[in-house]
Amino acid sequence: MEERTIQRLEEAGIHVPEVLERFMGSEALLVKFLKKFLEDENYEKLAQAMKGQDYGEALRASHTLKGVCGNLSMGNLYELTAKQVGLFRAEKYQEAEEMMPAISREYEKICEALRRELA
Repeated sequence: MEERTIQRLEEAGIHVPEVLERFMGSEALLVKFLKKFLEDENYEKLAQAMKGQDYGEALRASHTLKGVCGNLSMGNLYELTAKQVGLFRAEKYQEAEEMMPAISREYEKICEALRRELA
């Protein structure tokens, strides 16, 4: 992976050295899973569940997205979804809903970088 690509992924919030270590140094495996992230439907499920105020489904989607972000060392998005999951579990639905703009911005920033760098 080119240094420029690593730098841009880092700027988007992906801790590349950490996730490479998790994938035992395999850049090919890392690229494969980062591309799969673009196909993951949990962000969309979360957004739709929030629109419909289906907080049970929103919790499931946010929790799953949190796990994916943790595995891929997407630190900022992981932290945001972890906080949101906690709010859902505490039945603080309004506060969980208020997190959506920040989650959306972070998600879009990551996806944009992945599309640009891994195309």
